[in-house]
Amino acid sequence: MVDTVPSAVVPHPSVSRPICSAAPPPRLLHSLGYENKSVLSLMANGDHIFTGGQCQDIGVWDKHTFTLETSLRGHTGSILALELAEEKGWLFSASGDSTVRVWSTVTFQPVCILNPYLETGAGDLFSLIWNPTMQVIYIGCQNTSLQWQGFSKFQLGRRTDEQSGSGILTPSRKVHKFFDSYPQYTHRPADLQANNFSLSPSSSQDAFGGTTSLINIPATNVIDSAHFGYIYCMTLVPSTREGAGEIAQKQIQNCYLVTGSGDETVKIWRCNPSGLNIIHSFDCQHGAVLSLAASGETIYAGCQDGHVKVLDLETRTLVRSIIVQENVDVLSLSIMQSDLYTCSANGHIHRWSSSFDCTASWRAHDGIVLSSVVSCSSDRKSYCLITGANDGFVKVWAIVPTAEDNLPQMREVSALISDSDAAQGDTMTYALSKFVSIPSVSSDPRHREDCRQAAIWLKKCLNQLGAQSALLPTHEAGSPLVLGTFHGTQGKHPKPRILFYGYYNCFAGLISPHNFNNRHYDVMSAPPEGWGTDPFIVSGRNGYLYGRGVTDDKGPIMAVACAAAELLQDRALGVDLVFLIEGEEETGSAGFVDAIKEHKHLIGNIDAILLSNSTWISEYPPCITHGLRGVVHSTLEIASGVPDLHSGVEGGAAPEPMFDMIRLLATLMGGEGKVAIPGFYDRVRPQTEAEKQLYNVLSKVTKKPGSVLSSRWSEPSLTVHNIDVSGPGNSTVIPGKVTAKVSLRIVPDQELEIIAQSLIDHLRGSFDKFRSPNQLSVSIDRTADWWLGNLDGPWFKALKTAVRDEWNVEPLLIREGGSIPSIPYLEKEFGCPALHLPLGQSTDQAHLPNERISLSNLSRGKAVIKRFLSIATNIHAPAE
Repeated sequence: MVDTVPSAVVPHPSVSRPICSAAPPPRLLHSLGYENKSVLSLMANGDHIFTGGQCQDIGVWDKHTFTLETSLRGHTGSILALELAEEKGWLFSASGDSTVRVWSTVTFQPVCILNPYLETGAGDLFSLIWNPTMQVIYIGCQNTSLQWQGFSKFQLGRRTDEQSGSGILTPSRKVHKFFDSYPQYTHRPADLQANNFSLSPSSSQDAFGGTTSLINIPATNVIDSAHFGYIYCMTLVPSTREGAGEIAQKQIQNCYLVTGSGDETVKIWRCNPSGLNIIHSFDCQHGAVLSLAASGETIYAGCQDGHVKVLDLETRTLVRSIIVQENVDVLSLSIMQSDLYTCSANGHIHRWSSSFDCTASWRAHDGIVLSSVVSCSSDRKSYCLITGANDGFVKVWAIVPTAEDNLPQMREVSALISDSDAAQGDTMTYALSKFVSIPSVSSDPRHREDCRQAAIWLKKCLNQLGAQSALLPTHEAGSPLVLGTFHGTQGKHPKPRILFYGYYNCFAGLISPHNFNNRHYDVMSAPPEGWGTDPFIVSGRNGYLYGRGVTDDKGPIMAVACAAAELLQDRALGVDLVFLIEGEEETGSAGFVDAIKEHKHLIGNIDAILLSNSTWISEYPPCITHGLRGVVHSTLEIASGVPDLHSGVEGGAAPEPMFDMIRLLATLMGGEGKVAIPGFYDRVRPQTEAEKQLYNVLSKVTKKPGSVLSSRWSEPSLTVHNIDVSGPGNSTVIPGKVTAKVSLRIVPDQELEIIAQSLIDHLRGSFDKFRSPNQLSVSIDRTADWWLGNLDGPWFKALKTAVRDEWNVEPLLIREGGSIPSIPYLEKEFGCPALHLPLGQSTDQAHLPNERISLSNLSRGKAVIKRFLSIATNIHAPAE
């Protein structure tokens, strides 16, 4: 039975920095009671606040005295949406009664009633948006249709001409299927001449006792099945909302309608005089899109499960995903210049800066916040955020745009009051502190759940940074693969696709950091002693971050992810960067190959592979790794076939398996430490003069002989790792079975399968010569081929240029003595070259107590990746 340990507390998945403690929430100016009804919709101008809810009436509140001035009556269903046409002095209201009513914001009298196409067949009318440039109101319907009506003189005149030319006058009310029906036997469709209704067919009595003209939206102004779900929300780009920024005040050249739906998509429509044309669709993948807001060409989409998707219209890319609160619907969004306000179903409101930091958070209502709007005072000197909820209250909050200049001071305060010593200077170090806090120790079965939680957290982190991410299963009870894709902007030339590979396994014992060539979100077990601080709480000291995995390899993962995110945010990512992070490398990447083959269609075509692990050979200058040795791991077992014996009884009489094992292992090595397997060195690639010169350069940097470096990196070797015995292992027992672990390290151009078979043949041939009654078995446990990068290829040159330009020095070209099994496999599977960029220094203590990474290396490593991705954008471009 495996002992269990309490799982670590999984950190909140959001990687947005909570610097809200540095600024108080907005001041509550006033609360407006709304008869204990849900406030479903809000709108405001300089003098009034308009509220709509379940009570079918629209409340008109004086914005200066906060008193109810009047109520607009006429709807027979809940008021689901409100919209202003300020230049006309109109208020539009959409209802569950399948009508849109237009009211004067001066006299508060009805102007007209819009009947959607198909009348009540359109269902609830969830959303409205007014296009002031084209004088058009757009309506989002429950029946998934998108409808619109123009109010320019030309549009209204054209409707009158069409109806007059057909001999049909514009009716003052629409035909009712029941009251305007004929007896069934007449087989006549319902019309106004049936006269079964109390009102005359030429007029419609409204709640004010007057008459209101009706406008029926024609079939030509309808897009059926605009979405595969209810159209819950709309916005315009550029936005015409108060506080949306200066762009809203400029003359609009191109106008776009943005719609969000229960089908989890956001669609972009080009507005033109003839109607709407679809130009793009974003798949948000996080539940129904319940709210939308826009600032410039950036679109914010609030989703059902607590995510806000940040979308860029120009490049048509996902820039970021903000986790407000998981599984808590984001029902309303409002923009105040650079600030985004998110209103959630748990009554909380959050404020987010342009860099996606949470700068304020407060409980605004004792219920679900259903609506919000930013409004400017009549003198345009102050702003307020108005929110409505199902607690029956409308609340008015005084808001001031967050000055970006104040953010550094806010961050400093946040760092001081944090409950962790983790640096809070940017998203990268903040996310790293959360990543490290998960003790994802895969070598310990008791931490299996922590490893799964680390994979889940990483998936959510990549998603927030702008990637589309998912978990891919490997095998039963195995750790999943994390797949995340940052989609770049398509330019004039084919867009390169780069696979960033990593793994999160660890070793059970301590090992030299320079020989551990692994990349992972899993980490090595932290020893109980030797650490100056808690290994799973990142702490900063003297320019270094300390914690398990900060250098190998959670830190580099965060550096590469944040590099892609920053380029994406700047609309400068010209490649697709595909993250592939596995968690089973220590056990031979169990299930990895099968998972890649099964899900290769999700990964897509790949042009280059990038990884970042291990360290430089010193503290300076930077290095690029261009070679790895391969490995053959084997197990030798010699057994007598009888139980363990007592040496005092059987010693000298029984042929002991231990003697056979010692003799057999001795046959593997010859004189001068050379491997004695026949043909072992036949295919070893000779060292070139260029390589010899390189080793001389490296010898001066490391203060070690070049021959030592060469033997570690470019020469094959054999190692006997351990010898194990059956029984208690004490000095009086003759073990009946002896087991040894042996590995071979191979180099270019040795052939993996031939070397593995040669080892088996040599062992069996040598053992046969012993004529021992004991039995030998040899198994090949796992293998990895050698890897050598192409120094003359365009991808390597791009990486070398990026390192040189960032550090202002030529990088050292090094090799590693260890192996990464998946790298040569992925090269063959995808038919493309691999690149290896280490970020850490030789003194980083990877896998040892007090593991650390230099903040400078981490941040400049991120900068190198940004440079590399920018250069890689043009690799496929034809020569000028």
